[in-house]
Amino acid sequence: MTSRLEKIQAMLIDDPADAFLRYTLAMEYRKLDDNEKSLELLSELAAKEVPKYVPAFLMAAQQLVQLDRIEEARSFLRDGIDEARVQNNHHAAAEMAELLAEIGK
Repeated sequence: MTSRLEKIQAMLIDDPADAFLRYTLAMEYRKLDDNEKSLELLSELAAKEVPKYVPAFLMAAQQLVQLDRIEEARSFLRDGIDEARVQNNHHAAAEMAELLAEIGK
């Protein structure tokens, strides 16, 4: 039986530029406790994707908070809020602002 991870990887072979599939792959690595691989993929989506993939900022920040890497989480949140505003994604900006307030600016 093929694992979910393997299915996502197979779909990415057909469409390696699909941001949602890459985001889904990052979430799958997170479920498997491969935090570094997950964060690497999320970082790429937040930095290199055009337009930047806004959900990646919040997911990376949440994961970093769980790993007690608060300063890194704050950086993702600040950048994510800025990018969400550029993309007129007020809901995402508000969610990230809320998390930033919870962990302290």
